[in-house]
Amino acid sequence: MQSPATLSRRFLTGTTPTPTLLHHPNPTSLRSRPTTVRMALREDGPSIAVVGVTGAVGQEFLSVLSDRSFPYRSIKMLASKRSAGKKYTFEENEYVVEELTGESFKGVDIALFSAGGSISKEFGPVAVECGTVVVDNSSAFRMVDGVPLVIPEVNGDAMKDVKLGKGALVANPNCSTIICLMAATPLHRRAKVLRMVVSTYQAASGAGAAAMEELELQTREVLEGKRPTCNIFKQQYAFNLFSHNAPVLPNGYNEEEMKLVKETRKIWNDKDVKVTATCIRVPVMRAHAESVNLQFASPLDENEARDILKKAPGVVVIDDRASNRFPTPLEVSNKDDVAVGRIRQDESQDGNHGLDIFVCGDQIRKGAALNAVQIAEMLL
Repeated sequence: MQSPATLSRRFLTGTTPTPTLLHHPNPTSLRSRPTTVRMALREDGPSIAVVGVTGAVGQEFLSVLSDRSFPYRSIKMLASKRSAGKKYTFEENEYVVEELTGESFKGVDIALFSAGGSISKEFGPVAVECGTVVVDNSSAFRMVDGVPLVIPEVNGDAMKDVKLGKGALVANPNCSTIICLMAATPLHRRAKVLRMVVSTYQAASGAGAAAMEELELQTREVLEGKRPTCNIFKQQYAFNLFSHNAPVLPNGYNEEEMKLVKETRKIWNDKDVKVTATCIRVPVMRAHAESVNLQFASPLDENEARDILKKAPGVVVIDDRASNRFPTPLEVSNKDDVAVGRIRQDESQDGNHGLDIFVCGDQIRKGAALNAVQIAEMLL
Protein backbone atom coordinates (compact mmCIF):
# COMPACT_ATOMS: atom_id res chain seq x y z
CA MET A 1 0.00 0.00 0.00
CA GLN A 2 1.30 3.44 -0.96
CA SER A 3 1.46 5.92 1.88
CA PRO A 4 -0.56 9.15 1.67
CA ALA A 5 2.70 11.07 1.45
CA THR A 6 3.70 9.11 -1.64
CA LEU A 7 0.31 9.76 -3.18
CA SER A 8 0.63 13.51 -2.62
CA ARG A 9 4.08 13.74 -4.22
CA ARG A 10 3.56 11.79 -7.41
CA PHE A 11 5.35 14.31 -9.64
CA LEU A 12 8.76 13.93 -8.02
CA THR A 13 11.44 12.89 -10.48
CA GLY A 14 11.71 9.16 -10.75
CA THR A 15 8.11 8.45 -9.78
CA THR A 16 5.01 7.90 -11.84
CA PRO A 17 1.40 8.53 -10.84
CA THR A 18 0.53 5.83 -8.32
CA PRO A 19 -2.68 3.86 -8.20
CA THR A 20 -5.40 5.29 -6.00
CA LEU A 21 -5.18 4.26 -2.38
CA LEU A 22 -8.90 3.56 -2.25
CA HIS A 23 -11.17 1.15 -4.10
CA HIS A 24 -14.24 2.59 -5.78
CA PRO A 25 -17.17 0.16 -5.77
CA ASN A 26 -18.81 1.77 -8.81
CA PRO A 27 -16.21 3.70 -10.79
CA THR A 28 -18.65 4.67 -13.55
CA SER A 29 -21.02 6.54 -11.21
CA LEU A 30 -18.72 9.54 -10.83
CA ARG A 31 -16.48 11.40 -13.22
CA SER A 32 -13.04 9.82 -12.89
CA ARG A 33 -9.66 11.34 -13.52
CA PRO A 34 -8.30 10.58 -17.00
CA THR A 35 -5.89 7.67 -17.21
CA THR A 36 -3.66 9.20 -19.89
CA VAL A 37 -1.55 12.34 -19.74
CA ARG A 38 -2.65 14.99 -22.22
CA MET A 39 0.01 17.51 -23.15
CA ALA A 40 -1.10 21.13 -22.75
CA LEU A 41 2.20 22.99 -23.28
CA ARG A 42 1.55 25.53 -26.05
CA GLU A 43 2.83 28.94 -27.01
CA ASP A 44 -0.55 30.69 -26.93
CA GLY A 45 -1.34 29.60 -23.36
CA PRO A 46 -0.85 31.69 -20.22
CA SER A 47 2.22 31.41 -18.02
CA ILE A 48 1.47 29.69 -14.70
CA ALA A 49 3.06 29.49 -11.27
CA VAL A 50 2.16 26.94 -8.60
CA VAL A 51 2.96 28.27 -5.12
CA GLY A 52 3.32 25.55 -2.50
CA VAL A 53 3.93 22.91 -5.13
CA THR A 54 5.39 20.36 -2.69
CA GLY A 55 2.22 20.19 -0.56
CA ALA A 56 -0.80 17.91 -1.01
CA VAL A 57 -2.89 20.59 -2.73
CA GLY A 58 0.09 21.85 -4.74
CA GLN A 59 0.59 18.37 -6.14
CA GLU A 60 -3.12 18.11 -6.86
CA PHE A 61 -2.91 21.40 -8.78
CA LEU A 62 -0.47 19.68 -11.15
CA SER A 63 -2.68 16.62 -11.44
CA VAL A 64 -5.78 18.68 -12.27
CA LEU A 65 -3.92 20.91 -14.75
CA SER A 66 -2.75 17.79 -16.57
CA ASP A 67 -6.08 15.96 -16.39
CA ARG A 68 -7.96 18.93 -17.84
CA SER A 69 -5.34 19.75 -20.50
CA PHE A 70 -5.06 23.27 -19.15
CA PRO A 71 -3.11 25.27 -21.76
CA TYR A 72 0.12 26.92 -20.62
CA ARG A 73 3.25 28.24 -22.29
CA SER A 74 5.36 27.93 -19.13
CA ILE A 75 4.95 26.76 -15.56
CA LYS A 76 6.95 27.68 -12.46
CA MET A 77 7.19 25.39 -9.45
CA LEU A 78 7.51 27.58 -6.34
CA ALA A 79 7.99 26.61 -2.70
CA SER A 80 9.98 27.47 0.39
CA LYS A 81 13.76 27.78 0.49
CA ARG A 82 13.85 24.35 2.13
CA SER A 83 12.25 22.74 -0.94
CA ALA A 84 14.13 24.73 -3.58
CA GLY A 85 16.21 22.55 -5.88
CA LYS A 86 13.89 19.54 -5.85
CA LYS A 87 13.20 18.19 -9.32
CA TYR A 88 9.72 17.38 -10.58
CA THR A 89 8.62 15.71 -13.79
CA PHE A 90 5.39 17.15 -15.12
CA GLU A 91 3.92 16.15 -18.48
CA GLU A 92 7.24 14.57 -19.52
CA ASN A 93 9.27 17.70 -18.78
CA GLU A 94 11.59 18.17 -15.80
CA TYR A 95 11.28 21.25 -13.60
CA VAL A 96 13.35 22.50 -10.68
CA VAL A 97 11.49 23.91 -7.69
CA GLU A 98 12.40 27.56 -7.18
CA GLU A 99 12.40 29.47 -3.91
CA LEU A 100 9.41 31.80 -3.63
CA THR A 101 10.59 35.42 -3.67
CA GLY A 102 9.24 38.81 -4.61
CA GLU A 103 10.77 38.35 -8.07
CA SER A 104 8.98 35.07 -8.76
CA PHE A 105 5.95 36.54 -10.53
CA LYS A 106 7.52 38.58 -13.31
CA GLY A 107 5.89 37.42 -16.54
CA VAL A 108 3.41 35.13 -14.72
CA ASP A 109 -0.22 35.38 -15.83
CA ILE A 110 -1.88 33.06 -13.29
CA ALA A 111 -0.59 31.93 -9.90
CA LEU A 112 -2.24 29.11 -7.99
CA PHE A 113 -1.48 29.57 -4.27
CA SER A 114 -1.70 26.88 -1.59
CA ALA A 115 1.07 27.61 0.87
CA GLY A 116 -0.87 28.91 3.87
CA GLY A 117 -2.40 32.24 4.79
CA SER A 118 0.78 34.00 5.89
CA ILE A 119 2.51 33.27 2.58
CA SER A 120 -0.58 34.40 0.67
CA LYS A 121 -0.75 37.65 2.60
CA GLU A 122 2.94 38.34 1.97
CA PHE A 123 3.25 37.34 -1.68
CA GLY A 124 -0.29 37.58 -3.07
CA PRO A 125 -0.25 41.39 -3.31
CA VAL A 126 3.29 41.24 -4.73
CA ALA A 127 2.06 38.97 -7.51
CA VAL A 128 -0.91 41.24 -8.22
CA GLU A 129 1.46 44.20 -8.56
CA CYS A 130 3.27 42.20 -11.27
CA GLY A 131 -0.01 41.83 -13.20
CA THR A 132 -0.67 38.26 -12.07
CA VAL A 133 -4.13 36.90 -11.33
CA VAL A 134 -3.79 35.07 -8.01
CA VAL A 135 -6.15 32.20 -7.21
CA ASP A 136 -5.61 31.70 -3.49
CA ASN A 137 -6.58 28.55 -1.62
CA SER A 138 -6.01 29.97 1.87
CA SER A 139 -8.42 31.94 4.06
CA ALA A 140 -6.31 35.11 3.75
CA PHE A 141 -8.57 37.05 1.36
CA ARG A 142 -11.89 35.20 1.41
CA MET A 143 -13.79 37.78 3.42
CA VAL A 144 -11.99 40.86 2.05
CA ASP A 145 -14.40 43.23 0.32
CA GLY A 146 -13.76 43.38 -3.40
CA VAL A 147 -12.07 39.96 -3.58
CA PRO A 148 -14.32 37.48 -5.39
CA LEU A 149 -14.98 34.25 -3.46
CA VAL A 150 -15.82 31.82 -6.22
CA ILE A 151 -17.26 28.40 -6.93
CA PRO A 152 -17.56 28.45 -10.73
CA GLU A 153 -20.76 26.40 -10.85
CA VAL A 154 -22.33 28.59 -8.16
CA ASN A 155 -21.28 32.23 -8.63
CA GLY A 156 -18.92 32.44 -11.59
CA ASP A 157 -20.34 35.87 -12.42
CA ALA A 158 -18.46 37.24 -9.38
CA MET A 159 -15.37 37.11 -11.61
CA LYS A 160 -16.76 39.19 -14.45
CA ASP A 161 -14.25 42.00 -13.89
CA VAL A 162 -11.19 39.75 -13.51
CA LYS A 163 -9.15 39.57 -16.72
CA LEU A 164 -5.78 38.15 -17.72
CA GLY A 165 -3.14 40.85 -17.84
CA LYS A 166 -4.71 42.81 -14.99
CA GLY A 167 -3.46 41.78 -11.57
CA ALA A 168 -6.21 40.56 -9.27
CA LEU A 169 -6.95 38.34 -6.28
CA VAL A 170 -9.57 35.58 -6.43
CA ALA A 171 -10.26 33.49 -3.35
CA ASN A 172 -11.00 29.77 -3.30
CA PRO A 173 -13.64 29.03 -0.62
CA ASN A 174 -13.05 26.61 2.22
CA CYS A 175 -13.39 22.96 1.24
CA SER A 176 -16.45 22.30 3.40
CA THR A 177 -18.19 25.37 1.94
CA ILE A 178 -17.51 24.29 -1.65
CA ILE A 179 -18.80 20.75 -1.11
CA CYS A 180 -21.91 21.96 0.72
CA LEU A 181 -22.87 24.71 -1.73
CA MET A 182 -22.37 22.54 -4.81
CA ALA A 183 -25.45 20.63 -3.61
CA ALA A 184 -27.39 23.35 -1.77
CA THR A 185 -27.18 26.08 -4.43
CA PRO A 186 -29.32 24.43 -7.16
CA LEU A 187 -32.06 24.00 -4.53
CA HIS A 188 -31.52 27.55 -3.25
CA ARG A 189 -32.07 28.90 -6.77
CA ARG A 190 -35.41 27.10 -6.97
CA ALA A 191 -36.88 27.70 -3.51
CA LYS A 192 -34.55 30.14 -1.63
CA VAL A 193 -32.86 28.78 1.43
CA LEU A 194 -33.81 30.66 4.61
CA ARG A 195 -31.84 28.50 7.03
CA MET A 196 -29.18 25.82 6.63
CA VAL A 197 -27.91 23.48 9.34
CA VAL A 198 -24.71 21.63 8.44
CA SER A 199 -22.84 18.86 10.24
CA THR A 200 -19.52 18.00 8.61
CA TYR A 201 -17.43 14.83 8.84
CA GLN A 202 -14.03 15.99 7.63
CA ALA A 203 -11.10 13.97 6.35
CA ALA A 204 -7.44 14.05 7.33
CA SER A 205 -6.43 15.68 4.05
CA GLY A 206 -7.93 18.96 5.19
CA ALA A 207 -5.04 19.23 7.64
CA GLY A 208 -2.43 18.38 4.99
CA ALA A 209 -0.23 15.50 3.95
CA ALA A 210 1.33 15.19 7.41
CA ALA A 211 -2.10 14.52 8.92
CA MET A 212 -2.78 11.85 6.32
CA GLU A 213 0.54 10.22 7.16
CA GLU A 214 -0.24 10.34 10.88
CA LEU A 215 -3.66 8.74 10.39
CA GLU A 216 -2.06 5.84 8.54
CA LEU A 217 0.71 5.55 11.13
CA GLN A 218 -1.73 5.64 14.04
CA THR A 219 -3.92 2.98 12.43
CA ARG A 220 -0.94 0.62 12.18
CA GLU A 221 0.16 1.44 15.74
CA VAL A 222 -3.26 0.87 17.29
CA LEU A 223 -3.72 -2.43 15.45
CA GLU A 224 -0.32 -3.51 16.72
CA GLY A 225 -1.23 -2.58 20.30
CA LYS A 226 1.15 0.40 20.42
CA ARG A 227 0.53 3.89 21.79
CA PRO A 228 -0.43 6.09 18.79
CA THR A 229 1.85 8.90 17.66
CA CYS A 230 -0.02 12.19 18.17
CA ASN A 231 1.93 15.05 16.61
CA ILE A 232 -0.65 16.73 14.38
CA PHE A 233 -3.90 16.49 16.33
CA LYS A 234 -2.54 15.91 19.87
CA GLN A 235 -4.98 13.04 20.40
CA GLN A 236 -5.76 9.65 18.91
CA TYR A 237 -7.30 10.02 15.45
CA ALA A 238 -7.41 6.41 14.26
CA PHE A 239 -10.68 4.67 15.27
CA ASN A 240 -11.88 7.95 16.78
CA LEU A 241 -13.52 11.23 15.89
CA PHE A 242 -13.51 14.63 17.54
CA SER A 243 -14.56 18.25 17.17
CA HIS A 244 -12.64 19.95 14.36
CA ASN A 245 -9.20 21.05 15.49
CA ALA A 246 -9.65 24.70 14.45
CA PRO A 247 -9.44 27.24 17.29
CA VAL A 248 -12.66 27.78 19.24
CA LEU A 249 -13.98 31.35 19.21
CA PRO A 250 -15.67 33.28 22.05
CA ASN A 251 -19.13 32.47 20.61
CA GLY A 252 -18.44 28.73 21.01
CA TYR A 253 -18.11 28.05 17.31
CA ASN A 254 -14.73 27.06 15.92
CA GLU A 255 -13.11 28.87 13.00
CA GLU A 256 -14.02 26.11 10.53
CA GLU A 257 -17.70 26.43 11.41
CA MET A 258 -17.68 30.20 11.06
CA LYS A 259 -15.99 29.93 7.67
CA LEU A 260 -18.99 27.99 6.43
CA VAL A 261 -21.38 30.58 7.89
CA LYS A 262 -19.63 33.67 6.54
CA GLU A 263 -18.54 32.25 3.18
CA THR A 264 -22.05 31.02 2.37
CA ARG A 265 -23.44 34.51 2.90
CA LYS A 266 -20.78 36.07 0.67
CA ILE A 267 -21.04 33.50 -2.13
CA TRP A 268 -24.83 33.66 -2.20
CA ASN A 269 -24.73 37.45 -1.75
CA ASP A 270 -27.30 37.04 1.01
CA LYS A 271 -26.38 38.48 4.40
CA ASP A 272 -29.72 37.34 5.86
CA VAL A 273 -29.46 33.59 5.21
CA LYS A 274 -29.21 31.76 8.52
CA VAL A 275 -26.41 29.18 8.66
CA THR A 276 -25.16 27.09 11.57
CA ALA A 277 -22.54 24.36 11.47
CA THR A 278 -20.87 21.70 13.58
CA CYS A 279 -17.58 20.44 12.14
CA ILE A 280 -16.15 17.06 13.14
CA ARG A 281 -12.85 15.45 12.17
CA VAL A 282 -13.26 11.76 11.24
CA PRO A 283 -10.61 9.12 10.39
CA VAL A 284 -11.12 9.23 6.61
CA MET A 285 -8.23 9.93 4.26
CA ARG A 286 -9.29 12.58 1.71
CA ALA A 287 -13.04 13.11 1.24
CA HIS A 288 -15.47 15.08 3.39
CA ALA A 289 -19.08 14.14 4.15
CA GLU A 290 -21.77 16.62 5.22
CA SER A 291 -25.31 16.30 6.53
CA VAL A 292 -27.30 19.34 5.40
CA ASN A 293 -30.76 20.41 6.57
CA LEU A 294 -32.44 23.10 4.51
CA GLN A 295 -35.42 25.35 5.24
CA PHE A 296 -36.96 27.05 2.18
CA ALA A 297 -39.07 30.13 1.55
CA SER A 298 -41.07 28.24 -1.09
CA PRO A 299 -42.28 24.63 -1.05
CA LEU A 300 -39.96 22.07 -2.63
CA ASP A 301 -40.73 18.37 -2.60
CA GLU A 302 -38.06 15.69 -2.59
CA ASN A 303 -38.83 14.42 -6.10
CA GLU A 304 -38.36 17.85 -7.68
CA ALA A 305 -35.23 18.37 -5.58
CA ARG A 306 -33.83 15.07 -6.83
CA ASP A 307 -34.49 16.06 -10.45
CA ILE A 308 -32.85 19.46 -9.91
CA LEU A 309 -29.74 17.87 -8.44
CA LYS A 310 -29.50 15.32 -11.25
CA LYS A 311 -29.22 18.20 -13.72
CA ALA A 312 -26.79 20.28 -11.65
CA PRO A 313 -23.24 20.60 -13.05
CA GLY A 314 -20.57 18.88 -10.99
CA VAL A 315 -23.14 16.92 -8.98
CA VAL A 316 -24.09 13.24 -9.13
CA VAL A 317 -27.06 11.77 -7.29
CA ILE A 318 -26.57 8.46 -5.44
CA ASP A 319 -29.91 7.89 -3.74
CA ASP A 320 -30.99 4.25 -3.87
CA ARG A 321 -33.29 3.59 -0.94
CA ALA A 322 -34.10 0.02 -1.99
CA SER A 323 -30.44 -0.99 -1.84
CA ASN A 324 -29.61 1.41 1.02
CA ARG A 325 -26.89 2.87 -1.20
CA PHE A 326 -25.93 6.50 -0.73
CA PRO A 327 -22.74 8.63 -1.09
CA THR A 328 -19.61 7.61 0.79
CA PRO A 329 -16.23 9.35 1.15
CA LEU A 330 -14.59 6.25 -0.32
CA GLU A 331 -16.57 6.45 -3.52
CA VAL A 332 -15.87 10.13 -4.21
CA SER A 333 -12.15 10.02 -3.37
CA ASN A 334 -10.04 11.08 -6.37
CA LYS A 335 -13.22 12.06 -8.24
CA ASP A 336 -14.33 15.46 -9.52
CA ASP A 337 -18.06 15.35 -8.81
CA VAL A 338 -19.79 15.99 -5.51
CA ALA A 339 -22.22 13.17 -4.66
CA VAL A 340 -25.63 13.78 -3.06
CA GLY A 341 -28.06 11.33 -1.51
CA ARG A 342 -30.46 10.73 1.41
CA ILE A 343 -32.72 13.29 -0.27
CA ARG A 344 -35.84 13.39 1.86
CA GLN A 345 -38.53 15.69 3.19
CA ASP A 346 -37.84 17.16 6.63
CA GLU A 347 -40.75 15.81 8.66
CA SER A 348 -40.28 18.53 11.29
CA GLN A 349 -41.26 21.28 8.82
CA ASP A 350 -44.73 21.82 7.42
CA GLY A 351 -45.74 22.20 3.80
CA ASN A 352 -42.65 20.80 2.06
CA HIS A 353 -40.55 23.72 3.25
CA GLY A 354 -37.64 21.55 4.40
CA LEU A 355 -35.26 18.92 3.06
CA ASP A 356 -32.41 16.80 4.39
CA ILE A 357 -29.53 15.78 2.12
CA PHE A 358 -26.19 14.01 2.57
CA VAL A 359 -23.21 15.22 0.53
CA CYS A 360 -19.71 13.80 -0.09
CA GLY A 361 -16.83 15.35 -2.01
CA ASP A 362 -13.08 14.97 -2.42
CA GLN A 363 -11.49 17.58 -0.18
CA ILE A 364 -8.23 17.91 -2.13
CA ARG A 365 -9.88 17.85 -5.54
CA LYS A 366 -13.17 19.79 -5.75
CA GLY A 367 -12.63 21.12 -2.25
CA ALA A 368 -9.37 22.78 -3.29
CA ALA A 369 -7.33 22.14 -6.45
CA LEU A 370 -10.08 21.44 -8.98
CA ASN A 371 -12.09 24.47 -7.94
CA ALA A 372 -8.99 26.69 -8.25
CA VAL A 373 -8.16 25.39 -11.72
CA GLN A 374 -11.79 25.86 -12.80
CA ILE A 375 -11.46 29.48 -11.68
CA ALA A 376 -8.30 29.78 -13.80
CA GLU A 377 -10.17 28.27 -16.76
CA MET A 378 -12.69 31.10 -16.58
CA LEU A 379 -9.84 33.50 -17.43
CA LEU A 380 -8.98 31.80 -20.72
